[in-house]
Amino acid sequence: MASNAQGSPVKALLVDDTAVDALILSTKLRKFHCETTVAKTGKEAVDLFHEGKKFDIVLCDKDMPIMNGLEAVEKIRAMGETDVKIVGLSADYDATEVFMSAGADAFVPKPMKLDVLGAIIQEVINKKNNTMV
Repeated sequence: MASNAQGSPVKALLVDDTAVDALILSTKLRKFHCETTVAKTGKEAVDLFHEGKKFDIVLCDKDMPIMNGLEAVEKIRAMGETDVKIVGLSADYDATEVFMSAGADAFVPKPMKLDVLGAIIQEVINKKNNTMV
């Protein structure tokens, strides 16, 4: 299980319009002591960055109303947010290429397994701890 020796919680932004999916992933993120914010559309996610909110990781669904995940990833990267790890999520197993070309760091098919999420969170923790030294 991921552990954060420094004690500073990982700030996660979960972007998903499906309430059940968001609830399941939020519960998994809590197991890793993440401080989670949920946005229901890509536009809500982009607006949070415009407001100056900072996140260590963004888990972003692909298909959402108003602004889809790919557009959100492109806009977040265009705002200069290069330090945040962005993980694309979709039930579409072929979405890797489109997410990566949009600027995501990784793609994981839904449903995301706990061990996969744990490894990703541990990467973020390690990066946070290395930049704090």
